Amino acid sequence: MSFRLHWAILLLLLLIPIAILIWQWCRRRPAVVMPFDHGKPGQGRWLQGLLNVAASLPALLLIVVILILAGPIQLTEPEVKRRLTNIEFCVDISGSMMATFGEGNRYDASMKSIDEFLEIRQGDAFGLTFFGNEVMHWVPITTDASAIRHAPPFMRPEVAPPMFGGTEIGKALLACQRRLVETDNGDRMILLVSDGFSFDLGNGNDMDIANQLKENNIVLYAIHISETEIPDPIINIAAYTGGSAFAADDVAGLASIFGRIDSMEQAQMERTSADAVDYYRPYALAGLSIMGLALVGSLGMRYTPW
Repeated sequence: MSFRLHWAILLLLLLIPIAILIWQWCRRRPAVVMPFDHGKPGQGRWLQGLLNVAASLPALLLIVVILILAGPIQLTEPEVKRRLTNIEFCVDISGSMMATFGEGNRYDASMKSIDEFLEIRQGDAFGLTFFGNEVMHWVPITTDASAIRHAPPFMRPEVAPPMFGGTEIGKALLACQRRLVETDNGDRMILLVSDGFSFDLGNGNDMDIANQLKENNIVLYAIHISETEIPDPIINIAAYTGGSAFAADDVAGLASIFGRIDSMEQAQMERTSADAVDYYRPYALAGLSIMGLALVGSLGMRYTPW
């Protein structure tokens, strides 16, 4: 427990009531001669002590008032909270994402799995980026995932502009990186969902992108939603950043991959710093108690030498 007022000033103020207390208990009082017949006069020490206690109550109350005005504070217990992970969904909306996949197409299955992933990762922050030959940031990184859940009808492959017809994963990853480096706290992750090969990852570009992601503490998890093999550049980038690449050839496999990513990137818990809060309760109770005793003492515990 401490006070908002500087301790040196507090001590100086406390000297006033302390001096009053010392004066009250040490001062000499005039003696009063009382006539006694055949009796021995008593010393009255117990009565004098009781009178001194009653007379000391105002000084004690002044001490409590000074302590309250000094602003007593107490540190709260540090809390344990979930460490934030900033997750950027990077979803391919090229024409091939319209291929049949389960009861719908690859795009529908991907967005449904993302919606389920949002539910199990409550407490994290999410962003959504669509890409083809161009990139569109649909939802900024936020803890409110409602905009992502309402996004599927608006950027379906069949309604997307023509410039989204191809697949440029390298361009999309760099665009997602620029979004994630703007975040101030928490871990950073890109979750890539695509079904094709990207020509802009050749000629060593995959490792250049991997180096950039690693330098910015961004982990890549890639889901290749196709029956074909995962492109080597995607595997290289994911592995180099500490993530992994998965192949999903059916709906059940896609759902299990999202669950596996969640288990691999489990939410970390961290203790928050203690907060300083006002702590007036004990001083207020002490002040009220002293005021009550002073009121009672004023009725019969007064020093009257006549």
